Amino acid sequence: MKTFLKIVVVAAVLIVAIKLSPLVFIFALLGLLAAAVLGAVGLSLLAGCVAVVIALVAALAPIWIPVLVVMGVISLCRKLSDRPTAAAISA
Repeated sequence: MKTFLKIVVVAAVLIVAIKLSPLVFIFALLGLLAAAVLGAVGLSLLAGCVAVVIALVAALAPIWIPVLVVMGVISLCRKLSDRPTAAAISA
């Protein structure tokens, strides 16, 4: 009797699942649509942030490019002064 009851319960659950499958399908499609919209919003927001960063870098270029040049010249001078001379090498 238990096996027959289990078969009846499984059959009832399958009938309910089959009847509800169009509803589940519609909810799945709505979820995918919402994910696509949110993904597009996220990508456009990311693109906007990248554009702001590029604009900021371009606007501050008159400040940071000369600073990098000065730092490069100082670094070059320090490396040249750290080299041992020919007299120190032969001694």
